[in-house]
Amino acid sequence: MFESMPFISNETFQQIFQSSVEAIMLVDQQGRILLANPVTERMFGYEKGAMIGLLVEDLLPEQMRAKHVGYRKNFTDHPEPRPMGMGRDLIAKRKDGSQFPVAVSLSYTNVDGQILVMAFISDITERKKAEEALKRSEEQLLVYASELEKKVQSRTEDLASTITALEKEVQVRKKAEEEARKALDRERELNELKSKFVSIASHEFRTPLSTVMSSASLISQYTEKGEPDKVNKHVLRIKSSVNHLTSILNDLLSLGKLEEGKVDVNKESIQLSEFLKEVKEEITSTLKAGQRLEVRIGNAVEYLSSDARILRNILFNLISNASKYSDENKAIHIECFMDGGNVAFAVRDEGIGIPAEDQKHMFDRFFRASNAGNVQGTGLGLNIVKRYVDLLNGTISFSSVHGKGSIFTVIIPTR
Repeated sequence: MFESMPFISNETFQQIFQSSVEAIMLVDQQGRILLANPVTERMFGYEKGAMIGLLVEDLLPEQMRAKHVGYRKNFTDHPEPRPMGMGRDLIAKRKDGSQFPVAVSLSYTNVDGQILVMAFISDITERKKAEEALKRSEEQLLVYASELEKKVQSRTEDLASTITALEKEVQVRKKAEEEARKALDRERELNELKSKFVSIASHEFRTPLSTVMSSASLISQYTEKGEPDKVNKHVLRIKSSVNHLTSILNDLLSLGKLEEGKVDVNKESIQLSEFLKEVKEEITSTLKAGQRLEVRIGNAVEYLSSDARILRNILFNLISNASKYSDENKAIHIECFMDGGNVAFAVRDEGIGIPAEDQKHMFDRFFRASNAGNVQGTGLGLNIVKRYVDLLNGTISFSSVHGKGSIFTVIIPTR
């Protein structure tokens, strides 16, 4: 059958064909399957040899068969190689009737005057899932931006109504002017927040979304080439990007709840050694390679009456910052000790530190230190931590030396 390839024997061809990690079919001009390797048989759910003699259209949903006959005839009339990604994505049908998306690349050879088509088939189910996930993320971002715009418009309308009412109250003009000034300040602050949010959305969302898209495309290519290490590498990149997006959305949702006063404090008795053990176990997997948590608890520290969920969020945020701004293989130190009648938590890192000129702004919304570089972040974390600490009637302070590290200390009442 393959006299047109003198450089390779039929036996060698069969060995290559049968052992290939890709799904491959050989089809004649009438669309009849002449050969199908084991990968193809497994992909479509057929027993060995059971696909021989079937029409290619038998592997498609019934509603697509007639149109595909035309595609096939057009190819055999004007044959030319069609690389993966240059053709059409199709819906294929397994023997059991279930359907799945595939990408197909085509090659051909002329044997005894007949065109034989070699089809290379890839199951792109995972790629389609990734594309759909990306689409949903973009839609969620647009919804959030739309809601923010509505809130700005609502605040603006409220401001206009307030100013109109104040103008009618001449006898309290001074007070009215002060209220108007405060309202204008709030409006200006809201507009600034909107601008900063748009800036964050355009960078902090676009970068990981682009990473997800490019990695999803590369996964398909590396799967076809049988390069699992590269596939795993890009799966990890997608997971990292999704985690980053989740972190950003969590920050924004937390800030929104705090702004609207929807965070309640529910106190409970917290056994501190067990609590810090759980915190360590939960966050260790998110640290950089080689980083380790070193936890030390003073002998006098046993119990604390506070909100465990809020306290966990505070420590998670501080530890996450310490990890982000420290190199690999560095230690992060957590110390818990009594401070008068209060409990103190000190989180110390050996990272890049905070420049002196930036330290006065560290708890401002959207502020990031000038040496943050390419480290991912929204500039909301410490602002959220400060608000959580205030809810627990506590205090937060820090000291830092540029290039040597930082210590953040949170002091919480024991009751």
